[in-house]
Amino acid sequence: MAVSSTSLKPAPPVDQDAGIDAFARLTPFGWWGGLGVILVLLTASFLLAGYFLVYWRNADMDFMITYSALSLNDGRYVFFPHPAYFTILSVNRWFQFLHFIGLLDTSSLSAMPSASNGPAFDAAMTSVIRAARIVAWLTATAFVLVFAGLARLLVKDWRLALLGTFAFAFSGGIAVHMRALRSEMISGCVFAFALMILIIVARRGTNWRPAVVGLAAMLCLLAIENKIHAVLLVAALPFLILPFGSASGLSAPFWGHSPRAWFAVLGAACLAAVLVYAAWPLIAIGFNPANTEVSTLRPLLLGRFGVYQIGLLIWTGLCMLAFARLWRVEPSETLAAILAVIAGASLALLALYIDFDASNVFIVLNPLEEMLVFADPQAISAAGGGGPFAAISLLISGVMSVLRRYTFILFSSPRPTVFLTWLILPGIIYAWRRGERHAALQAGLLMLSAIGIDALGIRRGLKAEYFILTDPLIILAGMVLLERMADLRFRKWAYPVGVVLIVLHVGISQAEPAKLVLKRTGPEAICEWNQHYLPRLPLPWCDLPPKR
Repeated sequence: MAVSSTSLKPAPPVDQDAGIDAFARLTPFGWWGGLGVILVLLTASFLLAGYFLVYWRNADMDFMITYSALSLNDGRYVFFPHPAYFTILSVNRWFQFLHFIGLLDTSSLSAMPSASNGPAFDAAMTSVIRAARIVAWLTATAFVLVFAGLARLLVKDWRLALLGTFAFAFSGGIAVHMRALRSEMISGCVFAFALMILIIVARRGTNWRPAVVGLAAMLCLLAIENKIHAVLLVAALPFLILPFGSASGLSAPFWGHSPRAWFAVLGAACLAAVLVYAAWPLIAIGFNPANTEVSTLRPLLLGRFGVYQIGLLIWTGLCMLAFARLWRVEPSETLAAILAVIAGASLALLALYIDFDASNVFIVLNPLEEMLVFADPQAISAAGGGGPFAAISLLISGVMSVLRRYTFILFSSPRPTVFLTWLILPGIIYAWRRGERHAALQAGLLMLSAIGIDALGIRRGLKAEYFILTDPLIILAGMVLLERMADLRFRKWAYPVGVVLIVLHVGISQAEPAKLVLKRTGPEAICEWNQHYLPRLPLPWCDLPPKR
């Protein structure tokens, strides 16, 4: 398939005399100074509306993750259905470290004071929850810095990269996850990094591109291992990356018709074979639920586990072949990249051995079956035999609900990125009409993916915790458009619009944290679920005895 010449034309030159550069005015502290300001503001927000909150104020998953980490220090792995694997491990190791240096007395569940001793229990839980919240803050800070580094590689203008980093740092997702332990942050951010890496290498042909593609595949599976809902993003990724190639992304000379290229393919095949062999016991467990805590789950398709998983692998391979044909990637490099994807996914699967639990393996490899357990009755009916029309109707209803939320006026939400959509959606049309069809297609596909994933998230209310899964897609869509239409930054309205967006981003992102600070309800609602998720942790304000 030939590549359109219009899709490969370079970005138009910026007219420096057209007016004052809005990007320069919006980034007065420079790259490192701007990053410093962002991190200081995030830290202040964390301390004022996160760290010092009463330990049960944001209990939900804070308690569940902390309970699992404390149990792990007693030698007991507690299965958690998300499964929040790396979140639990990071909190567990952090507790061990703090206990080792003498900063945390209670590092295991057996060391927790009895609920009958209210003051001692409160003091212990306060120290434990605050220690765990530091993990959330450190993780969010690290992810903002990684996003900034990848943004610098993704776009040429550091000012645009800094503004994109600001939008990410003060998105609704980071605002929620920076101060609470949730499984979505690691999952959503790691997937976003995989997407950014693939966009970067799609535009640049290098000798090591197949290895980087393998790295992205590894990140995708790691994302699923922490939050199985990421499988929806991963399934969209192979098609999402198709329009991001360019003329400069042609295969490097190394991958031409030479023996060296095929020796590299042979090496990739050997590495993939070794890693698949090492991961095969986990794959066998994943398709045999007999010895797991989730053995009651039933296959989604054809009465057998593994059907749609094979379909996802085939889909990925077909999209990689389509990318190679569309952007003229050499066969040797394409084959090496496919083998690298297999190797990267297998390597990520081996991470489940760090603290092995068969149930984790099973739901990671069968995510849709587990997700249906938590879906609303309408979604279950559509998936279980409601027919294609029921599923389509459900999807359309979800899309309409998402678009209402994107207006903010028809349905307000603590999500600053909705204001970016006010500019991005018209910007896609404007880019198309002025001939920037490649950028319009890229941004449009990113936005369609965000809307589609959010439409599925509607089935669980599209809570603020889920914003982290799609906010990066919206931000990247804006960055793609602005990079191709850099002349817009010199328009007289660019600076005031930028200031308004910055103010809205900071203000709206802090709405939920402020609500937590001002909230006056007690912890009694926790009693509705503590017996199920915290069976060995009795709570002072709950009357029911714990299960043993």
